[in-house]
Amino acid sequence: MMDFAIFWDWLSFAVRWLHVITGIAWIGSSFYFVALDLGLRQRPGLPVGAFGEEWQVHGGGFYHIQKYLVAPAEMPEHLTWFKWESYATWLSGFAMLCVVYYAGADLFLIDPNVLPMSVPAGILLSLGTIGVGWVVYDLLCRSPLGKSDTGLMLVLYCVLVFIAWGLTHLFTGRAAFLHLGAITATIMSANVFMVIIPNQKIVVADLIAGRKPDPKYGKIAKQRSLHNNYLTLPVLFLMLSNHYPLAFGTQFNWVIASLVFIIGVLIRHYFNSVHARKGNPTWTWLAALVLFIIIIWLSTAPKVLTGESKESAAAQVYVASVHFPAVRDTVLGRCSMCHAAEPVYEGIYHAPMGVMLDTDADIANHAREIYLQAGRSHAMPPANVSQITDKERALLVAWFEGAGK
Repeated sequence: MMDFAIFWDWLSFAVRWLHVITGIAWIGSSFYFVALDLGLRQRPGLPVGAFGEEWQVHGGGFYHIQKYLVAPAEMPEHLTWFKWESYATWLSGFAMLCVVYYAGADLFLIDPNVLPMSVPAGILLSLGTIGVGWVVYDLLCRSPLGKSDTGLMLVLYCVLVFIAWGLTHLFTGRAAFLHLGAITATIMSANVFMVIIPNQKIVVADLIAGRKPDPKYGKIAKQRSLHNNYLTLPVLFLMLSNHYPLAFGTQFNWVIASLVFIIGVLIRHYFNSVHARKGNPTWTWLAALVLFIIIIWLSTAPKVLTGESKESAAAQVYVASVHFPAVRDTVLGRCSMCHAAEPVYEGIYHAPMGVMLDTDADIANHAREIYLQAGRSHAMPPANVSQITDKERALLVAWFEGAGK
């Protein structure tokens, strides 16, 4: 048990690190090409088929870039495809979903106070929501509504608000935010895998065969790329939100998630306008600030629960341990001044990470975290402010490793 818990924690770290690396690569290239596309300039004398050009300087060198709306008259020998960043980001994100939320479904995915269900049912429901999200989005884009960028974006936003509300009635608040981010990220990656890249390959194949490419493929890909551009910042917020219980653990968490999408759109609109040399719409920052203040206000509403926390079946072995009475005394004396429904430690107003350790059920449900954070490592308490002793840390280790034996 000891070796597996430590290995699994390092595996979680490795997958998270990989996800961050690939995400930076994808978002970086996406932001660069959006800025490049919006900054293109037209001038007399451009090559036939060229839409515009841009001169840039970086790292001591000068770059002259030209864009073709369809393709040049002659295909180059080497053509770089920007797609693997997207695929690797989604795959590593799904791996992290499995490692953290599926392997720890009792703690992170399922909340009996929200919707009682078994672990397999919770995992299937999770997979279903991610898949259905893409299907609904794709059908809307292919419908007559897809001909209007503005109309489509408004309808898609309403759908996202409904999904945000619905997810908070299925999973824990933390998992609801994560799944809203996963649904959005799946839409973005599927846009690349199922629309943008296939359309570009059709165009390339037509050129190689000597046919004139249909411009509709570029138009469709451009629309999906526009959606990806505006969805990026909300996804980043949702993926980081698991560190901030004031975002996911309050009564109006779904409203907070909905407002975050608007803030993301406002920020991207500002940068898109500046890159396109269409002015400096500083009003977007003021609007984003107002919405953020509203979010802060909404987060002060307490989370409404339908019952008391109960230990999961897997956690019951920790309550049954002969060490549990001593462990409970240690946790209540060293940890619960912060990790409680009403923290008493000065300057702490909400339980860090939403983790509460003031009941037997809470302590048992967080046995693994207590073991890793305060037993095997000295991460908790921070700076050992509650003066937990080496003997008490050894007790936590013996409790976790001996449970069920």
